[in-house]
Amino acid sequence: MTAELAVALPVLLLLLLAGLTSVNAVATKLRCVDAAREAARAEARGEPGVAAGERAAPGGAVVTVDGPGDVIRATVRTVVHPLGGRLPGLSIEAYAVAAREPDQAP
Repeated sequence: MTAELAVALPVLLLLLLAGLTSVNAVATKLRCVDAAREAARAEARGEPGVAAGERAAPGGAVVTVDGPGDVIRATVRTVVHPLGGRLPGLSIEAYAVAAREPDQAP
């Protein structure tokens, strides 16, 4: 029984690591989507969109807002590192689009 346990334990730890990283990546993706939506909405109202996006974004995320015309596009990018940065990271990116309010000039 100990030989089987010695073989199975590393596999179980690897599966646990993969599961926890997946949950963290999904949660980060949801936060990035929310941050992009907030940034696009704020910019459409004439407020600073980058600041609104950074408040909602996960730590270390990069928020950009484009849209000199009537359509605004916000992008939030970040990287999720499993094991605290000891392994290569997963790149997470989210976009949101909003129409500029009629009374707000580009």
